[in-house]
Amino acid sequence: MSTVISTKSSADNTALRDQLAVRSWKVPIVFAALAVFAVVVFAVFGPEGHATFRLSQEQDAWQLPDLVLPAKASGIVAALACVVLALMSYLQTKAVGRTARWVSSSFTVVFVAGFLIWIIGGTKTQNITLVGLFTGAMLIVTPLVFGSLSGVLCERSGVVNIAIEGQLLAGAFTAALVGSITGNAFAGLFAAAVAGLLVGFLLAAFSIKYLVNQIIVGVVLNVLVAGLTGFLFEKIMKIKVAGATIYNQPPHLPDLPIPVLSEIPIIGPTFFRQSVLGYLMLVLVAGIWFALFRTRWGLRIRAVGEHPQAADTMGINVNRTRFLNVLAGGAVAGVGGAYFTLVAVSSFSKDMTGGLGFIALAALIFGRWNPIGAFLAALLFGVAGNLKSILQLAVTPVDGQFLAMLPYALTILAVAGLVGKSRAPAASGIPYVKG
Repeated sequence: MSTVISTKSSADNTALRDQLAVRSWKVPIVFAALAVFAVVVFAVFGPEGHATFRLSQEQDAWQLPDLVLPAKASGIVAALACVVLALMSYLQTKAVGRTARWVSSSFTVVFVAGFLIWIIGGTKTQNITLVGLFTGAMLIVTPLVFGSLSGVLCERSGVVNIAIEGQLLAGAFTAALVGSITGNAFAGLFAAAVAGLLVGFLLAAFSIKYLVNQIIVGVVLNVLVAGLTGFLFEKIMKIKVAGATIYNQPPHLPDLPIPVLSEIPIIGPTFFRQSVLGYLMLVLVAGIWFALFRTRWGLRIRAVGEHPQAADTMGINVNRTRFLNVLAGGAVAGVGGAYFTLVAVSSFSKDMTGGLGFIALAALIFGRWNPIGAFLAALLFGVAGNLKSILQLAVTPVDGQFLAMLPYALTILAVAGLVGKSRAPAASGIPYVKG
């Protein structure tokens, strides 16, 4: 009898929670609008040609046949799938107050696939190399991931790191300068970590020690680093000896392909033909996730970011924990900045980070302050950013400026919460004063 009453009480409580759930209709509305767009553009006005996706390169050990899809029929299927998923999002929000994550993920994949098919089917060449799309995206993804991991370390402990852009830029400049002077790429890499750590030290000192507004400190540091690196670039890096800028010729970190794994189509060239920094990125994503969610250290960090008073009561030094995390985050972002000058370009130019530090913040929010989620969000942003470069050689039905806008449009959607509800650590951005 008691079991029946208990079961009934539990069911009543569940029903009451569902009735009281605060429903956010942003996601269903966005999905409905995109579904209408898909029906009109992909299905009704879709191109009549074929979209060909190349899955392998000539040097791959395993060759896969090209994926050839009829653009019109595929657009109709994608549009119908978007309509069904948008309807499911509405029903789920009505029933339980939110859209299931698998529905959001499925809608994103289907819509992006339909969009790509529509673009490729409308070009003269009607083909795209997926390997080139993803490998080129890694030039954007790698510094984005380092920047977002820096944000994870800082915000999980309760400090908002707006200075990621400055840390990336400081790392890029220092790696180029020290690498050029020493002729050693690893010396430049170490110097980049130190430069990012110093910017992190300033952020921690002003925001934690002196309780200055964290947002303002981050913005000021970005402007300071941009001005300082620009000045030193003009005064030092442009000096020519025998017609060469000897202080802006850092050595290049070579790619280190992993046997067998690097030969896997698409995945191999993307993830397993990387430099040391590319592999370090993957290790840090897995390592920081494990440390945050599977170790006592991570539990302490999350406690400090969620409820510093309770953490203090348990004997955790809140401000020291935050200080160390901000320093670690700065070093991680500095290493990410070194990717620009030791891997991607092998030289430094003014403001070369191009706002990627702010997109890293969006990836952090998109990924729900989770290292793996931030990595996947950065991958999405990177592919969107590289799409313009891939399609520049083809005549597409989409203006190139629109394609260039995609990463920033995705950033706005992420920050606005239109891709799903994201809750920051409760004490993020709030200074802690003991007692």
